[in-house]
Amino acid sequence: MAAATKPQRSPDEIEDIILRKILLVSLFEPPSPPPPQLVYLEQTAAELLSESKPLLLSADTTERVLIDRLSVSPPPQPTFRYLLSCYSRCLDELKKISSMRDPAVRSRIEKSVKNARKLILSYLRIHVGNPELFSSGGPIEPVSDLLSLIFAEVSGPMDGFTGNSLGGNLTAPPGFIEEFFKDVDAESLDPVMVGLYEKLKQSVERVSPLGNFQQPLRALGFLVRFPHCAKALVNHPRWIPKESLMFLGEGRVFELSSIMGAFLHVSAIPDRQFKSQPDVGQQCFSESSSRRPADLLSSFTTIKTVVNILYDGLGDVFLNLLKNVETREKVLEYVAEAIKRNNARSGIQVDPLSCASSGMFVNLSAVMLKLCEPFLDGSDTKREKVDPSYILYNNRFDIRQLTAVNASSEEISAYIEAAKNEKTEDTSLDCRRMESQEASSSGSNADTPSRGKTLIKKDKYSFICECFFMTARVLNLGLIKALSDFKHIAKALANMEDDLETYRGMRGQGASPQLEEDIKRLEKEIEMYSQERLCIEAQILRDGDFLQRALSFYRLVIVWSMDQVGGVKMPLPSSCPREFAFIPEHFFDDAMDLLIITSRIPRALDAVVLDDFLNFIIMFMASSSYIKNPYLRAKMVEVLNCWLPQRSGLSAIASLFEGHQLSLDYLVINLLKLYVDIGFSSSNTQFFDRFNIRHNIAELLEYLWEVPSHRNALRQIAKEEEKGVYLNFLNFLINDSIYLLDESLNKILELKQIEAEMANTAEWERRPVQEREERTRTFHSSENIARYEMKLANEDVAMLSFTAEQIPAPFLLPEMVDRVASMLNYFLFQLAGPQRKSLNVKDPEKYEFKPKQLLKQIAEIYVHIARGDKEGVFAEAISKDGRSYNEQLFATAASILWKIGADARVIEEFVQLGAKAKAAASQAMDTEAALGEIPDEFLDPIQCTLMKDPVILPSSRMSVDRAVIQRHLLSDNTDPFNRSHLTQDMLIPNTELKLQIEEFLRTHKVPSSSSGVDDMAE
Repeated sequence: MAAATKPQRSPDEIEDIILRKILLVSLFEPPSPPPPQLVYLEQTAAELLSESKPLLLSADTTERVLIDRLSVSPPPQPTFRYLLSCYSRCLDELKKISSMRDPAVRSRIEKSVKNARKLILSYLRIHVGNPELFSSGGPIEPVSDLLSLIFAEVSGPMDGFTGNSLGGNLTAPPGFIEEFFKDVDAESLDPVMVGLYEKLKQSVERVSPLGNFQQPLRALGFLVRFPHCAKALVNHPRWIPKESLMFLGEGRVFELSSIMGAFLHVSAIPDRQFKSQPDVGQQCFSESSSRRPADLLSSFTTIKTVVNILYDGLGDVFLNLLKNVETREKVLEYVAEAIKRNNARSGIQVDPLSCASSGMFVNLSAVMLKLCEPFLDGSDTKREKVDPSYILYNNRFDIRQLTAVNASSEEISAYIEAAKNEKTEDTSLDCRRMESQEASSSGSNADTPSRGKTLIKKDKYSFICECFFMTARVLNLGLIKALSDFKHIAKALANMEDDLETYRGMRGQGASPQLEEDIKRLEKEIEMYSQERLCIEAQILRDGDFLQRALSFYRLVIVWSMDQVGGVKMPLPSSCPREFAFIPEHFFDDAMDLLIITSRIPRALDAVVLDDFLNFIIMFMASSSYIKNPYLRAKMVEVLNCWLPQRSGLSAIASLFEGHQLSLDYLVINLLKLYVDIGFSSSNTQFFDRFNIRHNIAELLEYLWEVPSHRNALRQIAKEEEKGVYLNFLNFLINDSIYLLDESLNKILELKQIEAEMANTAEWERRPVQEREERTRTFHSSENIARYEMKLANEDVAMLSFTAEQIPAPFLLPEMVDRVASMLNYFLFQLAGPQRKSLNVKDPEKYEFKPKQLLKQIAEIYVHIARGDKEGVFAEAISKDGRSYNEQLFATAASILWKIGADARVIEEFVQLGAKAKAAASQAMDTEAALGEIPDEFLDPIQCTLMKDPVILPSSRMSVDRAVIQRHLLSDNTDPFNRSHLTQDMLIPNTELKLQIEEFLRTHKVPSSSSGVDDMAE
């Protein structure tokens, strides 16, 4: 008997079977028990019958059946997962359909299944975007399931290594994610993306680099590759949040509330107000002082690695958004808004509740540098796209209110207003003089910025231009600010460690409960600050690539700025072009700060070309008519000081100083000009800053003296500028030497007094604990000050010895010789006079106090100047000093010099000079007796000495001795009687008075050139 043949199904039946299998529904009452998760749509079946339609699923009824299935309450399984499984079954069925023999049936069924898949995707989007439309069937939000699928899609092999993978057990069918987000209208996708980005933001909030930030970041990077998703991100309410939060400023709200803010907050740099987990400082750097160097190095490497993954991921997100013309503008708006809301970060003290964290802005700095990479090569065509008019006219963020390098905000506003009225050529900026600059030794006054090119407002600036200025601002608020914080933390740590050492030392003197409390508090603070310092070091200072990208950017800033004055050339144009004058001062300040700190990091400058930086420094460090702030120009010298070959360890650096043409032609003279300029400008900053600055310049000059071409330049300057910058330089060097040595010796006397108090144990222990603590603090503070001042004094005296030996002539000029002699006599009195024994302290080397070396150097200066004295004026000046001169001092000092092994020839010449001074003093007494009473009008009103060459001051009309007023003008360019401006070329010879004085001398039978004539007091 033949086997029964299987009945042939119609195409309608085949379509029905496949669609029911995909959707897990039935239009007939299923057998009992029904298959798992199969839903009988009884109401749907009744409606179809009432419409005289067959109970078969088809392409036409698929959406109706799907809606009815989704409306079942409660659903047998969560709706999202049900739809996802339907999508998966579509894929399975499509594979099977491909093996159907009948092409017509295969085409029809394939079309029907693809239609079902499209509907499933559509309703998935509707469900995720509007979960209230259908019952979810579980506690998990559909958007969370979707995010889990994305996490699974972008997961890496190491994500689950620490057990914190975000993917879960839910995985997407092949191609599902791509199809879900691709080729879909914004209306369908936008509701989905609002919730999805919110959840993505939450997944990375308060996560540190040691946590799982990578999956959320990869997920974000994955999404923004889809144009609609990218557009949805920049249109999200939390792209640039508008809300305000109680007790928080707009900068902090921007970081906490914006989607990108959550990702940018991921940082190794601690945020004490909104801490991230795991705690980087605690895990990597707790009790760092007791950790092995290898452990610390491992922590540094780990943090650098994960932070660079963060930088790359963030950079890719921003780059993809910028490539999309529909999202580019919103990205630029985001960066501008971050800058605007956090301008206060540029202040010394930053309110952490008002501004975004350092971590966010350091990360944003890294992102901006990555965006700049295509034009960091600094080619001419790319630099030309950076338009200086952006400073005045951009509408994104205000640059005009920043301190400009050589123009006030009022002057900039006046220029803009004039340009609006189409009177740019007649603008008041071109007519007014710049505010009076600090006087410099060259006598140059500030010049009005030249017209240069007219800065024309543009409707649209190039991306390169926008990125250039935004990067400069972000770096100022981010990387540069973090480096500043690092320096302050390091300084605070040093102070706290000194205090802790002091407090621990007090325990042996009778510890109080308050003392123990202070010790515990300091130990806790030191641990916290140490962790913070090491975290910043790990993320920034240990990342050479990051620092070199920043240096490349600032090299572009420097080269572009030099373009604004016509390129690399000296001398500079007499007037500062406005396109240079309007540049924000911090552009240059930040560049110098970064150069200083990277110069102190081993190998950080290995791959950096420094020539352009050196060109800029030499061109502008002595030009107050281009850069008004003398302390910005002084910072340029600090950079050069860091580059000294003996300090930097870089062999290539020597060629910058010794073979660079601009350096050979202008470095020495510009260093001298700045040295003097700082002296005239010292009131603008803390008093001690000027000593550090001039110390740096002196060190450079000492180094350059060893380079023959620079040595010749210095000698030539001393000869040509004898009455100018070089004389001012010597005057300030003498002033500093006197002040520093005097102050440091007084501090040593103070230390000796406290030492004596402590040595009297019985008396010391009877004092109250609080008084002992206070005196001990004073002792340590005085130690630090004495060490600092004595170190600088030693170096200044060494510089004086060096200059006196090599170029003695300027020391012997009339306006200098008395000042020099008084200084040396004072030093000799301190080191060889009766009070020298009072300067004996327990450990003089601890305070850099080297009295034997100082005495040798003072004797050498006497001898060096005397060797150049052909007129005998030096011995006379020594003898005239009524404050410190004592003929016995020379003999006493010579005796000490023999004992300490000073050079025999120097001692002999020193003794001979003492004898000449003694003879000059005797002659002066004879002259005084011969002159008798001197008329008041012949006496200088400042020094009360007989005038030799009287001159009239144009403003006060007072007559003074030329040498006396010239000596005054070396330190102060004002009339001493009414403070009006005064320079040497304004002095008016008083010929009539001079003739009267010469007649007075003749009648008393004293030659006008006689020794001691100008020493006669009233």
